[in-house]
Amino acid sequence: MQPSLAKRALGVAAGAALLQLVMIIAFAWPSARLAPRDVPIVVTGPQAAAVADRLGRAQPGAFAIETRRDEAAARAALTDRKAYGAIVTTPSGPRVLTASGASPMIAQQLGQLVQKMAQEQGAVAQGTQARSAQSQAPAVQDVVAADPDDPRGAGFGALVLPLIMSGIAASVLLTFAISAPAWRAAGVVVFALLGGFGAAGIAQGWLSLLPGSYLTLAGVMSLSILAVAGTVAGLAAAMGRAGLGVGALLLLFLGNPLSAASSAPELLPQPWGALGQFLPPGAAVTLLRSMAFFDGAGAARALTVLMAWAAAGLALLVVGELRVRGKEEPVEREPALA
Repeated sequence: MQPSLAKRALGVAAGAALLQLVMIIAFAWPSARLAPRDVPIVVTGPQAAAVADRLGRAQPGAFAIETRRDEAAARAALTDRKAYGAIVTTPSGPRVLTASGASPMIAQQLGQLVQKMAQEQGAVAQGTQARSAQSQAPAVQDVVAADPDDPRGAGFGALVLPLIMSGIAASVLLTFAISAPAWRAAGVVVFALLGGFGAAGIAQGWLSLLPGSYLTLAGVMSLSILAVAGTVAGLAAAMGRAGLGVGALLLLFLGNPLSAASSAPELLPQPWGALGQFLPPGAAVTLLRSMAFFDGAGAARALTVLMAWAAAGLALLVVGELRVRGKEEPVEREPALA
């Protein structure tokens, strides 16, 4: 008996160590490889072509640069979530337009990059970098600003993990406490509504992390929670308890690190950044940003993704309910021959 227990102990320890390595890689690797990759920005003004060329040479592959006809068009690109920033060239020097509501990290990086370029250009023209820093530093205007109580987006970035973990925890509790998948589905919906309205109240009313309509934000959070909890509970109904592990691995170890809640999808290694937008955590982040800061601009895909995951989770719960009912139906016996 003792050798069997020893093997089991070693197996559990090795499995736990492997899980630890997976968690470290999943959570640390995307953050350790943050860098701009085809970040959409626009340039405009009389020197737009020259600036676009310099940006391309300064950081190859970092930006997807588009030229717009004037400053108004550049601003529209930011408010419509078509670009993260804009550079407006003028005879007196460049001006930088940012949208920290979309990504405070990109807004900061873009301002620093353009300022560095202006300093280098001034140093060549005037002979000293010190003089250029005073005369050539571009003005920066935040067109779509993050919440003033959370200018760096740290609080916003911390919202995602609790929503995922609570959704998984609720699914586990419902799976073990309620045998009927139909009632589990009802519990998931009630939890999503209560959780969404409660989370929106804390995020907006107490912590002041998000502007906009409370009801709209509550609806977004409720849908996000429904997508997470419904998926995990649905997988459990269809696969048994193993579905809980599959759902947790998919949403917690993959979906959360790829959500880009504290950065942006274009800063993550590709194609992982793009993949994250098709998982509930990443779609929830994008939809929250769109509704809170951009009056719904750029929300269509994220809304579709969340609705699809929520519908799939509820559909799996229906399948589980039909399976349970099929097992409970008595088998009719043929009448005995006289």
